Amino acid sequence: MTPQELKNSILQLAIQGKLVEQRPEEGTAQELYAQIQAEKQRLIKEGKIKKEKPLPEITENEKPFDIPDEWMWVRIGQIFNLQAGKNITATDIYDEPSEKHKYLCYGGNGVRGYVSRFNREGNFALIGRQGALCGNINIANGQFYATEHAVVVDHYNLTDVLWGGWFLKALNLNQYATATAQPGLAVSNIIKVLIPLPPLAEQKRIVAEIEEFLPLVDRYEKAWTKLEEFNHRFPEDMKKSILQQAIQGKLVEQRPEEGTAQELYAQIQAEKRRLIKEGKLKKEKPLPEITEEEKPFEIPEGWMWVRLGQIFNLQAGKNITAANIYDEPSEKHKYLCYGGNGVRGYVSSFNREGNFALIGRQGALCGNINIANGQFYATEHAVVVDHYNLTDVLWGARFLKALNLNQYATATAQPGLAVSNIIKVLIPLPPLAEQKRIVEKLEELLAMCERLKKKRT
Repeated sequence: MTPQELKNSILQLAIQGKLVEQRPEEGTAQELYAQIQAEKQRLIKEGKIKKEKPLPEITENEKPFDIPDEWMWVRIGQIFNLQAGKNITATDIYDEPSEKHKYLCYGGNGVRGYVSRFNREGNFALIGRQGALCGNINIANGQFYATEHAVVVDHYNLTDVLWGGWFLKALNLNQYATATAQPGLAVSNIIKVLIPLPPLAEQKRIVAEIEEFLPLVDRYEKAWTKLEEFNHRFPEDMKKSILQQAIQGKLVEQRPEEGTAQELYAQIQAEKRRLIKEGKLKKEKPLPEITEEEKPFEIPEGWMWVRLGQIFNLQAGKNITAANIYDEPSEKHKYLCYGGNGVRGYVSSFNREGNFALIGRQGALCGNINIANGQFYATEHAVVVDHYNLTDVLWGARFLKALNLNQYATATAQPGLAVSNIIKVLIPLPPLAEQKRIVEKLEELLAMCERLKKKRT
């Protein structure tokens, strides 16, 4: 149950007479109703309020639920005098109070600011009568200004103001608003709405009970909000945790028969030397030796710490103008084009063919990882990760993601990742067969996280 649902439930118990017990010594609503009518007649006679047309009799079919015997169904206009406030220009309303502008100004949604005069004095419930939130209830005290969008609920000092505020809120008056672009509540409609009337003493006990519950509901709301935030974050946090387990060698067991990372590393170096000799790869400067201080965590014995540039060849793509990238594929523009944040569209040529991880190297999301297959075009903002067909592409992508490469970006208005920096980053290297088992386990667990995420949204 959400906090709002809990509040609504408490108000529903209150309005049905189930929140506090009834006490015969407190009299009846019929007696209170008679006092209210007598007071209205006195005010009409003195010219302080206008005589209104009688409201329709209440039929049994109109009553939405049963109420205690001591209570009475009435129309709002029978026990309250409802008057909309007066128009005031926005230029006369100030955000901060001052010696001149010291009176609170209430509009349809509550306090609008401060003004230099007041048009009401006392303790009143206010009904918002304009806009999407019309029907909302506020309480005003002392000297204040009510605008034309606020309906002042005069209770003749014979009902409890806070009781009236809570019961009016429970009635959900918004349902009686006009269904227009700018919803509104007409006073002529509000006065016909039914409200259950308890004796005055019981009204006060109802208010006391509601106000005792509210701090508990507020505490519940804080706890509920934290839980909701946790539930919202949980699938993503779980993904990160799973990736950390994977990169530390804790996701699957190690198997001696699968060889060692040292053996795989030797194969990769031999392949690099072959490609350099054939002129397919440029010879690069040796990368710094890895020190013990650099290693962020322990890895299994069969694994090996390496720098990215030692096991991958990283090359940024080529520039292409936005005019040559199309949103939809066609016979001419059939190749996917990858930028720093993934697919940008379709182009007429490709500059890469195969299965590769891509590292985004420009913008706020630089360091993000994508997978490209087949023939595609990589722009200058996408770094293609060539694995020499000796490491698993999906393993590389998952581990690169776990490294959070964004942390190595330049701290500028337009963050960027330099290839010369990326190649120095450390990555733990498992044997190839274990890489494939890690990927298989990751795909299984991450799919579960996605299903969990969908259930929670």
